[in-house]
Amino acid sequence: MGTEINMEDWKQSDINVDSLWIIPERAKGGKHKNVYHGNFVPQIPNQLIRRYTSTDETVLELFSGSGTTLFECESLQRDYIGFDINEQIIEYVNEKMQDCTTINYAIKNVDVTNSAEFSKSIGGWLIQQNKEHVDFMIAHPPYLDIVKFTNDKRDLSNIPDVDLFIEKLTSAISTGFQYLKKNGYFAIVAGDIYKKSEVVPLAFMIMNAVRQTLKVKMKGVIVKNIEGNRGKLGAQDIWKYRALKSDYFLFKHEYIFVFKKL
Repeated sequence: MGTEINMEDWKQSDINVDSLWIIPERAKGGKHKNVYHGNFVPQIPNQLIRRYTSTDETVLELFSGSGTTLFECESLQRDYIGFDINEQIIEYVNEKMQDCTTINYAIKNVDVTNSAEFSKSIGGWLIQQNKEHVDFMIAHPPYLDIVKFTNDKRDLSNIPDVDLFIEKLTSAISTGFQYLKKNGYFAIVAGDIYKKSEVVPLAFMIMNAVRQTLKVKMKGVIVKNIEGNRGKLGAQDIWKYRALKSDYFLFKHEYIFVFKKL
């Protein structure tokens, strides 16, 4: 775990060890901009990186998106290797990082569901950095075809079939897992979906697939809710009305699953 947690002064630590994270609003400032649908709340990677890594260690992110985790790595002095299939968002993040001189980082335009291409890319980068492994892995995948991020058929956000989605995602996680150090930690942030008038417990299906596929210990099941979500503000009444008129409940949470590699 991160050596920067001062156990001699543990009462002053703001590391959240509860299994319920109520986040009042998305952290602002620095390079963070809420410009990408479904992007990370910065507090999540911040908490996880600080707890499970130390300065100058390396974070692997399977879906880099708009750079939230990378920006946290920069501020916390962790090296970073990320992947995304969306060239435009990679260009946006690289432009935001032009002034960075404090960490080693790269975002690769690679399909992480292609294990050969993924392995070649991350393996080559680690050799360039004179590293043998990454120290922490994080994944915040799209939730099936709820929001389509690109028109690329390889994009997970274009897969409507639950079983195929989980198969592809688990394959990507498994490949990244090979480069995670022994006893290293990784986290998956996922939510459930509503499909054909029924709740699909997608998050737990992903968690179960990982536990069946990889040699891990389950270290945490965290429920998080962010009250300041732009999609929720000003629309509570109409959504409550629709839920009461029907028979469903409103999704207000996601899950953070934390695993330890054996």
